[in-house]
Amino acid sequence: MKLSKSLADLKSNNEKKIPAEKWAIMERSTQELKESSLIDHVIQKGKTLPEFKLSNQKNEQVSLTDFQDDFLVVSFYRGGWCPYCNLELRALQGVLPKLRELNADLIAISPETPDNSLTTTEKNELSFSVLSDIDNLYAKSLGLVFQMPEDLSELYHSFGLHVDKHNGNEDYELPMPATFVLNRERKIIYSFVAEDYTVRLDPDRIIEVITEAANIRSDLSFNIDFGRS
Repeated sequence: MKLSKSLADLKSNNEKKIPAEKWAIMERSTQELKESSLIDHVIQKGKTLPEFKLSNQKNEQVSLTDFQDDFLVVSFYRGGWCPYCNLELRALQGVLPKLRELNADLIAISPETPDNSLTTTEKNELSFSVLSDIDNLYAKSLGLVFQMPEDLSELYHSFGLHVDKHNGNEDYELPMPATFVLNRERKIIYSFVAEDYTVRLDPDRIIEVITEAANIRSDLSFNIDFGRS
């Protein structure tokens, strides 16, 4: 089943289970985010992704330059407390073998602490790097971060979801879900950003983008080599 279908089914089921007045708070916060036009300030396709130094789920410092494959997929998610994020992470894990075949690597980034990132990794049986962007500092540099409305954070508390405890602060800030596909020079060749947290990029589309870019890269290399012969 495609990720988009799984996400739509989850949203539909949640809408049926969650009381209407609470569902309205969630829907209103999404609409307000769309109206803020924050997405217009997100780093654009063609730009080079800035360097970072972040802790992985083992609390080891890693940087962007540590990933040396021809392509790199960078996925920003809200946290392991988010069921939509967990669906996305498991779907990404499912295409990891194909990404490896294409000489591509994958990392996921959230504002959760390393301990919580480790829990997310173990819960979803992930074998790729899950990085902690404490206080959303890196996501902010890319224009992805928004402030949760107070009624939304209170609603989450009523559900037993404590973003403050997961993130190790009381900022109540989250990144918009986003996926960037980078080439070897770490330029963004494909960008997906969603104001609606229930929508994510299908992994099949990631494979299509990288396959097309890899073929173009191969053709260019062949033409250069042929020209030298």
